[in-house]
Parts: sequence; structure tokens; C-alpha cells
Amino acid sequence: MSTDRIELRGLKVYGHHGVFDFEKRDGQEFVVDVTLWTDFSAAAKSDDIGDTIHYGELADQVVAIVSGPPRDLIETVVSEVADAIMSDTRIAAVEVVLHKPSAPIPHTFEDVRVVTSRRREELG
Repeated sequence: MSTDRIELRGLKVYGHHGVFDFEKRDGQEFVVDVTLWTDFSAAAKSDDIGDTIHYGELADQVVAIVSGPPRDLIETVVSEVADAIMSDTRIAAVEVVLHKPSAPIPHTFEDVRVVTSRRREELG
């Protein structure tokens, strides 16, 4: 696997995910971190954005999913994001972290997050 990686951190997206009706109705802010592994030696040589993963388009893809149809579980959402990112065959692996900082928990907490990863050889 390539050691080159692209990281997108702290992408804030308003979504309507959760098991409670008020979560689906009112929505809340989610935060997404993406790390993907790809070989960007061609891009480094050509200095052409077409030879790499365009992180603006990556952000658009993530926002479309997280702001899209409501899901009960953030585990579902994070899996959909990871699978969509891996549809680009130039990506060898991805790790996606989905934070739900306003989760309806009646205790003081800093963050709730779910993490998933995919590797090309596992998709084989």
C-alpha cells in the first residue's frame, strides 16, 4: 500500500441521523475526518489535479452522504461514506471517522465517534 495519503479533517455537515424522532426532525451538526491512501507520485510529477484525488470533490461527496437521507445509525452513514470513497480505484485504503458531538446522551461527554476503514485487497 502506498504511504502517500490525503487527510480531510473537521468537515462539518448538518444531517438528520439518529434513532430518535427529534434527531431526524431537527438534525444536528456532524464532523467527518477522512484519511485516504493513494499514490500521488504522478500528480507530484505532473502538477496536474487530474492526477490526484481532488479533495474539494472528496468533500462534496462526503457532504452529499452525511446531509442526505436520514439513517438511524451513524454506523450506517460512516460505512456509506467509506464505500463511496473506495469506488475510486486509485484509492488503496480509507479511514473515515464520523463524530456526533451533540449525541443525545444525558451525561457530560466530549465526543461520540464511529470509525471504519476499507482496504482495496479486502474488496477483491
